[in-house]
Formats: sequence, C-alpha cells, structure tokens
Amino acid sequence: MNRQQEFVLRTIEERDIRFVRLWFTDVLGTLKSVAVAPAELEGAFAEGIGFDGSSIDGLARVYEADMLLRPDASTFQVLPWRGENPGTARMFADILLPDGTPSLADPRDVLRRSLTKAADLGFTFYTHPEIEFYLFEKDLDHGRPVPVDSAGFFDHVPHGTGHDFRRAAITMLENMGISVEFSHHEGGPGQNEIDLRYADALSMADNIQTFKAVIKEVALEQGIFASFMPKPMAGQPGSGMHTHLSLFEGDTNAFHEPGSPYQLSRTGRQFVAGLLHHAPEFTAITNQFVNSYKRIWGGSEAPAHICWGHNNRSAMIRIPMYKPDKGQSTRIEVRTLDAACNPYLAYAVMLGAGLKGIEQGMELPPEAEDDVWTLTERERRAMGIRPLPASLDEAIRTMEESDFVAEVLGEHVFDFVLRNKHNEWAAYRDQVTGFEIKQDLRRL
Repeated sequence: MNRQQEFVLRTIEERDIRFVRLWFTDVLGTLKSVAVAPAELEGAFAEGIGFDGSSIDGLARVYEADMLLRPDASTFQVLPWRGENPGTARMFADILLPDGTPSLADPRDVLRRSLTKAADLGFTFYTHPEIEFYLFEKDLDHGRPVPVDSAGFFDHVPHGTGHDFRRAAITMLENMGISVEFSHHEGGPGQNEIDLRYADALSMADNIQTFKAVIKEVALEQGIFASFMPKPMAGQPGSGMHTHLSLFEGDTNAFHEPGSPYQLSRTGRQFVAGLLHHAPEFTAITNQFVNSYKRIWGGSEAPAHICWGHNNRSAMIRIPMYKPDKGQSTRIEVRTLDAACNPYLAYAVMLGAGLKGIEQGMELPPEAEDDVWTLTERERRAMGIRPLPASLDEAIRTMEESDFVAEVLGEHVFDFVLRNKHNEWAAYRDQVTGFEIKQDLRRL
C-alpha cells in the first residue's frame, strides 16, 4: 500500500466517513457510481472490487461481464453536499479486466494511453476549459424550458439566481480541491459560464465530471435544474466548452517561441495543423449528440468551419492574445467542443491529432482573418476553409473511415461509439417534429 492510499484510509477514520463512492465513466461520458464500505477499501486498492460490466454502456459484452473497479487514491475528496456526519467521500476508479489489466473500454485509460504517447515524446498535456450551461425552472412551459432569468452577457443581476448559484457552486468546487478562474453570466437567458484553472488533462477530465455533478447538485438544492445540452433553446446561444490546450516539456512551454508570429512555436503550429487536418474525423467525439450540430450550425459565435485565427472567435481554433513576459501562458483555444462530450475521449482525440501534426511535420494553413460566418460559401472554398460535419450522421460517417480515431480510441470504444451514434441518428430520423407539423400538416 502506498502513502496516498494510507492517507485515504487514515482520513476516512479520522473524519468518520461511512460511505465511499467509486466514480467511473461509461463510453458515452455518463458518470457512474457504486458505494463501498470503508472496511472494503484496503482490498479494493489491492485487487479492485467486482461488478457487472455488461450492464454499463460500452464496457463489456454479456459473456465477458466480470470486471473490476480499482480506486485511484489521488482523486479522494469528501463530498461537501452530503453533510458533515457521517461523511461521504468519492474516488475515481479505473476499470480493469479480471486479470488486473486495464479495460480497453475505460475512457480514463483511453486518455491515459494518449498521455503516455505524449510523455514518450517528452510532452505533458494541459487543458483549461470554459464550461457553459443553462439554469432552468423545474416546471416547463408547454414542454419548453423556462430560464431562471432574462439576463445577458456579463450582466450583474443583484440577488439574481445565477449570481447566487455561481457563488454556491464555486464554493463547493473549491471545497473539493477544484480551482475556479472566472465565472459570469453568459449571453443566453439563464446561461452561465464557469472556467476551471488549468491542470493536466487526466486531472481535468476528472474535474469536469465532478463539475457536472456539483452543478446539478447545487441546482437541485436551489429548486432549479441545470443542463449541459448543447442547444436547449432555438434562437438563443448554445452552450460550448471552449478549451485551451498547451504542451510542456518539463517546465518549458513547448508552444512558446519569442519572436515568432503570435509567439507560437513551430511545435505549436504543427499541433494546430494536426487538429485542423483531423477535425472532421473526431467531431463525432467532441460533439457527440444530434443536438450538438444545432449549436455548431446555429451561429452565435459557434465555430462551424475548419480554420484558425488570432483572436478570431468565428474560427475553430483561436490563438489568444500574447501577454508580454508571460511565455508560459502561450496556448491555443479549441472552440468546437461542448460539455456534453466525454472529456476523456475528447481530450484523447485532440491530443492524438496534435501529436500527429508534430510527428508528421504538418504545415499550418493560412490564417482566417475575417469573420468566417460572414463569408460566402464560394469565398470560404477559395480560401481553402472546409466546413465541419453538418449533422451527427455526417460526423459518424466521416469517423468510421478514420484509421486515426480508431487508433486513438482502440477498436472496442471506436466500434461502440459508432454503433450507438448510428442508433441515435436512426431514432432521430424517425421523429416527426413540431416544426414539420407546423409547416406542413395543413399546407400539404
């Protein structure tokens, strides 16, 4: 037993923790949980605890159902919303096969494999997400969501629900060791944004899963509900998860090069080139639901075209303004993601694409200086700017031809995602929507 595991067992005894929840994530990004008694933890650290993997989306087939969860002691935190005594804590767990080897279906291990490849090249991968979400009243208006306020971008609403909500949520996040950098009201009614301070990608993916759980818990406590749906209301901004990325070599920012355009190094330019090259192939991972494409193609600064620019918020990738004497802050921002993605898989494919760009010495295409949304389709074609997939159907058809995505995810996860998303598209295609009824029922 290592020191971290000894610390966990000692803390559980000292703080009267009666329940320990082991958290893990299925292939679609849904957080799962099983509670174990403290007396079982020592064995769980050593050997894991058994569970039926065939009941969890994407983990195992019926005839290979036996799987193990082994808690990661470094992720131990007391859950502040469960009260003081007796306490409840949580740890993220890795999914193992009965012989103790990592499961190929574990999203944490998918990301860990990409991080190991980066480490072999001398890099550490850091991320910093800006997470948007809506707050709604519990009661719907004829099936439509009702925002908790009518405020807009950066609005200060005295005693407003969003203001009080953000304060409570941030306090809870910080009690769990998750640092918050900024928070504010976003552009849509009831829409908010909270930005997490940068961390290594695996820790950040864990933090994002914790963040979603905290946001939903605080909303329930306040008699409202929170949604990370990419586009919950027509005519209003969608909710994205713009994510800043950087690679470090030891303590040195591999993306920083003094004197180069925007201080972005050759490594950084190649990383961006890899992301742009593989973007259509991994969009079904970073934007995995039918509704995701209504955000991407719904305007309101959502990027729909494969290009990059300096402080260009209509581009897929933005190079933020360089701060003099702050080379460590040189980074890129990918603006396509939404918070409904599985963060482990999304970070794995983005890192993999960037590393391909470095390994193959890809050249960065010309910068998009204009508002890409205001250009005509002909102008975009002339500039070599390709569109992102226009629907989940197009995204999965592009992904299933991608050897790159299959390599990053592994065949098991790759095949499951494709099967699941084909089923989702088929179910969506079978729907007769209110739009069709309104437009055509009496007219045709």
